Amino acid sequence: MKRLIPFILVILAGCNQQAPDSVEGSLPGHPYAIPRFDDSTSFSTLEKAFPVIDRLFVTYAERNHLPSISYGIIAGGRLVHSLSIGTANIEKGIPSSERTLYRIASMSKSFTAMAILKLRDEGKLSLRDPVEKCIGEMANAGRLTADASPVTILDLMTMSSGLPEDNPWADRQLDDTDEELLEVLRKGLSWSNVPGVNYEYSNLGFAMLGRIITLVSGKPFQKYITENILRPLGMNDTGYEYGDMHEEQLAPGYQWSNGTWNGVPLLHDGSYGSIGGMISSVEDFSRYVALHLDAWPPRDDAENGPVRRSTIREMQQPWRFSSLASTARDGRGEPCPNVTGYGYGLAWRKDCRGIVRIGHSGGLPGFGSAWQIYPDYGIGIVSFANNTYAGTTNINTIALDSLVAVGNLRPRALATSSILRQRLEEIIEILPGWKEEQTAIFADNFFQDESVEIRRATAQRIFDEAGQVIRIHEPVPLNQLRGSVIIECERRNIRVSITLNPEREALIQQLDIRSTARQD
Repeated sequence: MKRLIPFILVILAGCNQQAPDSVEGSLPGHPYAIPRFDDSTSFSTLEKAFPVIDRLFVTYAERNHLPSISYGIIAGGRLVHSLSIGTANIEKGIPSSERTLYRIASMSKSFTAMAILKLRDEGKLSLRDPVEKCIGEMANAGRLTADASPVTILDLMTMSSGLPEDNPWADRQLDDTDEELLEVLRKGLSWSNVPGVNYEYSNLGFAMLGRIITLVSGKPFQKYITENILRPLGMNDTGYEYGDMHEEQLAPGYQWSNGTWNGVPLLHDGSYGSIGGMISSVEDFSRYVALHLDAWPPRDDAENGPVRRSTIREMQQPWRFSSLASTARDGRGEPCPNVTGYGYGLAWRKDCRGIVRIGHSGGLPGFGSAWQIYPDYGIGIVSFANNTYAGTTNINTIALDSLVAVGNLRPRALATSSILRQRLEEIIEILPGWKEEQTAIFADNFFQDESVEIRRATAQRIFDEAGQVIRIHEPVPLNQLRGSVIIECERRNIRVSITLNPEREALIQQLDIRSTARQD
């Protein structure tokens, strides 16, 4: 019973205990090895792919009857290439350019999400807050079942509020007033599911997020996003109300019908602008793409964005599973399954090659757009078109794959941390003998899990079968505290893999030694 008393006291104290004074040098435990590109000049090879990608977009525009399309490639923190095709304003005969302003539709959502996270980081809201805590009218929204949990801000951010997919309806609500949005809530809502269970794309949910930004910040969400995200990034031409744009830069929307382009009236800005009302250009939007690329890799550099790099990486994570495309194919038509998820106003995908793609598409009457990044490769793309629901996600992906292939790009390589390299060198030094006194590098579980006698016998057998050691290869890290090394021998190779524990000394808690065939 005496042993339980300290434990009980800790429970009673909870998290209100005063933290001990920090000890100088106690953090971090070991230096972080920053992942880097093997070839620091690799982006210079992208130029070889630009003519190929230009032809792809020209063909795409012709086949899909696009009045105009403008696209840009982002790498190394800047717009490295752009091409604008066609006529942005047919009536006035104005060609498109990288400064042409297009309504970017649902690409607006990640700005809304970023604004919510900025307010969260400032301690002004919690993602776990029930929506009705901010928007009182949600108290009238009703629930699908008596045991349904209240809708939270996090549910809205991750498209898991239980509201139904509403693209056709919401596309026509952009210019609704705040009062019209609130009246929808006052009358009660229809639900397709309970909150927090399934992914289902809800524009109404992001309209509510816009309202939350307005209420919490004390200014219209458009003004808050402009002042706190757009202008700090230098996105000076980007905004929400088309009446505020330079008319010569603005691309009207069109729809291809009966062999001709017909104009689609632009809606003014309103309470649903947070779902898809933003207007931007390739030149401006490239700065936002560069911001998302700059979040990688994690590092100690000073912060210079409107939100922290960790916040941007948080946005990009797949917080809600979306789909498994088991029959998907790549740009060459080869089978390549992928899995998708939804982050905070961003879509996430990982394909059979292990390539992660992050971004968002946009579609409205008169417009279609998309942007994507391959964060592990440091490249991104954005494209805008002014034809109804002109989906550009697929052509963007083909373009990024072409950059990787033609530019011979390799993903950012994980470096071996100093402590991982040290422990690998130390374990190789004592193999296969396992001298009793050489135990300081092991965690306390190590010889409890398997005795030194068994480990010695196993290692000796593997080394005897492999023959004389020829050379030891460079370590291959899986992360900062886990990795392996190949010992090349005359008959077979030996792979030594270790996992370090979380204590400050980072000792070896797990070891795997196995014989593998030589790769001559």
